[in-house]
Amino acid sequence: MTTVEQTSSVRPARRAAVTNPGHGDIFTDHMFSMLWSPAEGWHQPEFGQLQNLSIHPGMIGLHYGQVAFEGLKAHRRADGSMVVFRPREHARRFQTSTSRLAMPELPTDIFMSAVNQLVAADQEWLSDHPAHSLYLRPLMFATDESLMLRPSENYRFLLMAFVAGGFFGDRVDTVSVLISRDYCRAIPGGTGNVKVAGNYAPSFVAQRQAQEAGCHQVVWLDAIERRWVEEMGGMNLFFVRSTGTGNEVVTPQLTGSLLPGVTRDALLTMAERLGYRTREERISVEQWRQECAEGTISEVFACGTAAVVTPVGTVRDPAGGDWTVGDGLPGPVTMTLRRTLMDLHHGLARDTEGWLHPVPTEQ
Repeated sequence: MTTVEQTSSVRPARRAAVTNPGHGDIFTDHMFSMLWSPAEGWHQPEFGQLQNLSIHPGMIGLHYGQVAFEGLKAHRRADGSMVVFRPREHARRFQTSTSRLAMPELPTDIFMSAVNQLVAADQEWLSDHPAHSLYLRPLMFATDESLMLRPSENYRFLLMAFVAGGFFGDRVDTVSVLISRDYCRAIPGGTGNVKVAGNYAPSFVAQRQAQEAGCHQVVWLDAIERRWVEEMGGMNLFFVRSTGTGNEVVTPQLTGSLLPGVTRDALLTMAERLGYRTREERISVEQWRQECAEGTISEVFACGTAAVVTPVGTVRDPAGGDWTVGDGLPGPVTMTLRRTLMDLHHGLARDTEGWLHPVPTEQ
């Protein structure tokens, strides 16, 4: 990889940590940028001050949605050092997403170098609050100035960060969800299993419906039969079944229209290590409702980079009525998994899987 050049506009790192970050609004000082062209491949790496972009109004990415992104987090450990959770897995998923849109793959070593530089430079924005983190946003978009309906020949990669609190606030409360009966998120053979910009804007109208119904999030069903549970907003879902021989942690199968969450994958491993049985299976809305009524499903939670582990307490279904999960409060399995994951993030638990990437202090 070409040595990354620092621009003259780089500012010193922020000196005061953010104590009330919210989620997605407080950006840090710096960003990484790199270009790709057929002739030069990846070139012109720059690390400098976060700044506005100058783009042509006819840029292909702006009109035809040739835009892919990722989301991963950096955490401060108890000893003050910084780690990033599973960045290589996020780099690989980013490659899958860009390839799906006929875009070039960003080499993992460039991805990792950009992450290291940004976290090292902007870590002083982050307090030691256990619910706060640096949320890193890798982004690639098509830059050709053309309105011909074709893939771009030139691209730009960016990495920026914001200071993140809890996605639903810093308190751990259950959330309410609305089953979407009017819209679907993804179709077989589409782009539901990758992180591309075009997946998200169409979901806003359903999310608005959820909010108008007094719910925090929407639950998506499959596009064919409209009965199989897929995802919750931009998060994977888990169900906790209470059986005569213990608890079982279940999540919908990856059918090609679900995003393979990095946190989802981690929780399946962690649940097994904690002694829970794990399963991936198709779960219908009717089954979810019935098993809650019988007391078989005692807990439900969503997970993701932003959501971490978030308990679900109530469900609203326009077609079949509302119901409560368990007693409507965060359940013990959910909270055990959440605590275990957060302890790992902050260096309070041993990293047996090698998921934490230490950020070098010198770049």
